Amino acid sequence: MIALLSKKHNRKDFDCGKEFLNNYLKTQAGQDIKRKLSACFVLSENETSIQGYYTLSNNSIPLGSFPEHIQKKLPKSYNSIPTTLLGRLAVDKKYQDQGIGKILLIDALKRSYGISQEMGSFAVVVDPIDEEAEKFYEKYGFIRLPDSKKMFIAIKTLEELFA
Repeated sequence: MIALLSKKHNRKDFDCGKEFLNNYLKTQAGQDIKRKLSACFVLSENETSIQGYYTLSNNSIPLGSFPEHIQKKLPKSYNSIPTTLLGRLAVDKKYQDQGIGKILLIDALKRSYGISQEMGSFAVVVDPIDEEAEKFYEKYGFIRLPDSKKMFIAIKTLEELFA
């Protein structure tokens, strides 16, 4: 079951193999939730042990950062385009290579699509931590932003999948 991170979830045993992502869950996620900086969703098999997690928050990308063919479709009156940031996505080592990353990504994209129906968001943006993450997102249709390591998938694409 995927739910918002709460005190009942055991964060201390989580290990995805990337210290940056482990530390975020263990030390910062709770504070970010309290400060309304991001929402952290966890997949747990027994409501306490965390198999994986992801974060979502509001974001914006400068209009000029999008590929030219997309810029032409957007209003020039916007200096930056509203997006949803899929900030972190990690799977505990015990559950890697079992499709958990895909489950978390699909949940994040469905949730982002739902949010976009009530609040403006042109795309879901990710900033892959490494080449492995970049390949993961590429496999699911994310496109690299020119002059950046960031990648995005348009809400219009998600609408075709989830509407």
